[in-house]
Order: sequence, then C-alpha cells, then structure tokens
Amino acid sequence: MNMALRSYEHFESGAGRINLERIHRFAEVTNSDAHAILAALAIGSPAFALRCADNKLATIIAVVLQEFDEEAGDAIADLDARTIINAFTKTLKDLADQSVRKDAEAEAWLAERKGRLMTPARDDGSGDA
Repeated sequence: MNMALRSYEHFESGAGRINLERIHRFAEVTNSDAHAILAALAIGSPAFALRCADNKLATIIAVVLQEFDEEAGDAIADLDARTIINAFTKTLKDLADQSVRKDAEAEAWLAERKGRLMTPARDDGSGDA
C-alpha cells in the first residue's frame, strides 16, 4: 500500500480519519470490496465487508447506481420513498432467498447422489471383514 508500517497499523485498527484513497488501495491489494468497507462503516457491520470481499456486492451496487443515475437523471427526484423501499426490499429479499435455495438445492443434489458412491465396509472390531 506504499505506507509506513505504523500508518498501516493505524489504518487497520481504525484509528484516525477515514482516508478513501487508502481504503481503495487496501481493497485493491487484498482483492476485497472498497465500497463494502465503506458501507460496513455506515451500517455498523464489519462482517458485511468480509461477506462482500469475494463477490464485490457493494461495488456492483455502486456501478448499478451510477448507471441508474446516468439513465434516469432528474427523474430520480420524482421517485417516492415507498417505491424505492419496496423495490430494494424485494430485490434484496429475492437475493437472500436465492442464496438459501441454492444451498438447499446443492445439499439435496449431494444427498441424492452420494448414496451411489462405493463406501468402505465398516470394521466393527469383531475381526470379520
């Protein structure tokens, strides 16, 4: 990150002011999500940054928001809060449901198929094979 060890220790411990450049450099070096780190601070959930490190959820949301801003422009101001809340709540709930469903489908797939695998005979200690 091109910083002194002491500065890095302060950065890592959260001491001092938030430095956007350092957060972005840290995320680049660690292949994590800079936007998730910032969101984690805002929502008070350090775990959120860890959860987004691999899939870059918060960066994806930032990119989609940027595109939305470019496409919708001033019409964004005409959206009412209830519509926005309902849209995001539904979308995020659908994502969470998809993740749970995906896990359940994977477990069911494995349970159905692993019975076909050859398994070693159990040794019950009687000496009989």
